[in-house]
Amino acid sequence: MKGVKIGLEIHEQLDTKSKLFCTCPTDYRDAEPNKSICPVCTGQPGSKPFGLNEKALNAAIKIAIALNCKIVADKPVQMRRKHYIYPDLPSGYQRTSESIGVDGNLDSVQIHEVHIEEDPGRFFLREGFVDLNRSGTPLIEITTDPVFDSPQHAREWLEKLASILDYLNVTKKEEGTMRIDANISLNNGNKVEIKNINSFRNVEKALTFEITRQGDLLRRGQTVERETRHFDEKMILTSPSRKKETEEDYRHMPDPDIPPLTIKKYLVDKIRKTLPELPQAKTKRFVKQYKLSGQNAENIVSDPYAADVFEAVVKTIDPVLASNWFVGQLKKTLNYNNMKLRDSKMTEKQLSSLLKLTEKGKITERAAELVLREMVLRPAEPEKVIENLGISDFGDLNTIIKSVVDKNEKAAADYKTGKKEAFEFLVGQVMKITKGSADPEKIRKLLKKRL
Repeated sequence: MKGVKIGLEIHEQLDTKSKLFCTCPTDYRDAEPNKSICPVCTGQPGSKPFGLNEKALNAAIKIAIALNCKIVADKPVQMRRKHYIYPDLPSGYQRTSESIGVDGNLDSVQIHEVHIEEDPGRFFLREGFVDLNRSGTPLIEITTDPVFDSPQHAREWLEKLASILDYLNVTKKEEGTMRIDANISLNNGNKVEIKNINSFRNVEKALTFEITRQGDLLRRGQTVERETRHFDEKMILTSPSRKKETEEDYRHMPDPDIPPLTIKKYLVDKIRKTLPELPQAKTKRFVKQYKLSGQNAENIVSDPYAADVFEAVVKTIDPVLASNWFVGQLKKTLNYNNMKLRDSKMTEKQLSSLLKLTEKGKITERAAELVLREMVLRPAEPEKVIENLGISDFGDLNTIIKSVVDKNEKAAADYKTGKKEAFEFLVGQVMKITKGSADPEKIRKLLKKRL
């Protein structure tokens, strides 16, 4: 969109057992409010932070490498205090590191920096209470340059970023652990920041609304205020939250309780060797190795678990057939049930067996899709599901056709005298026995041969 500039700040919880500067657990979801806390993570006077969580630091380095950042190695990296007043931040400041990685790039989008920081607590505005269980949980923050020119572009890029984080397996998988701040300006005007958006779809909705709102103001000759706004996902609109702070407002200062850390180059090299095959490289390999279309390969590879299952399935199934099922019937069934493949207990062997029945023409694609819908929710061997659903084994279709012809001698005789209606009647009888799941063209071919 002409004149639109969008930048993103992505905050994702790192998958560690303890918080960034204390030993309180990060698995607080089932805990009572304000129980997974201590004086350190709630910023009580006189409390001193422990040493930086090593697993969190290594995870941040890993992410920065995967995003093609230059790692700030062999130089001191200082933890800083970012000051602001809000009910979920009892200390009045948030600990955040200087850059760990800079000048990255993902899919032609420039990444300004990657760093780690503490998650604040949660303030429930409508209820009027604070839960500090989340306070101190390690976060990775990824900041892009303002290079997105449309809400759709931002959402599609976020999906690619999420796929990389999924492959690295160093961030939390639970819903709500990723939050996004989006800043947007029109025609080089004032920048507006939309805070704490909780899904990629809502990022697109919030930005779309904000483009319309700012555009209307500019058309009326009014000024777009520099401010922070809140997105209401029910109303699908943004509303003022507070005036936008500048960097000076945060009064950044080195944290006197935490000495600078130096990331050694040998550590960076060691972590670099642990990186898995990432989505972009895997997509290229799938296209070359399995002769898939680029779109099918990218679709399958976006989910590392699905990519692993696909590679297991194609050991016995034609890769192109399997890919069409993965991006077609399987994806449609999973989306309908709001699931990912890993959420289903269906095994690779069960899925392979179903596709093999389809590949050999034992059941039609329509029947196989009915079986798949059942297997996704209640995994079992496909033959058992076929039996439970009352779908016939069409490997014996010739026997069924012979039985129909023998029982309908008059219709068979009428067909031989040129009555086409008699042939369609016989086809209908076969379809009735197979409960509509056999391939009609295959029935016609075998029936003509029998007659």
